[in-house]
Amino acid sequence: MVPPLVAPPGWPSAVRPPDAPDWERTAVSWLLDLCPPDFRGYPALRKHAVVLARFAVLQVEAGQAAARRGLSEARAELRDVASPDVVDAAVQTWLAEDARLSGVRRSVGLVEDALRGRRFRPRL
Repeated sequence: MVPPLVAPPGWPSAVRPPDAPDWERTAVSWLLDLCPPDFRGYPALRKHAVVLARFAVLQVEAGQAAARRGLSEARAELRDVASPDVVDAAVQTWLAEDARLSGVRRSVGLVEDALRGRRFRPRL
């Protein structure tokens, strides 16, 4: 009996489940989309999916750090150059971006784990 292909909660919809045909190709494509465009020019990243995944994790974590810094500094840095409603909008934008990046970080971590050989089981 062939084990079922399982993608855990948080798995990116653009990536096929581990061990599905071409799943690593879909993972590489998705991971490259998360990274700066210049990363496509590095052969080591295009040829070694697990290395690319590690780079993507660090990129997403850097984005999270930037969002959190932006949030912590928004009111002080913007109060002299923007109206209070614009500052509030900026704060809401940083909050939304931090939440989005938290989900992306989970997804990229799952893909990295799968590229390192972890397989997931269905939950009952």
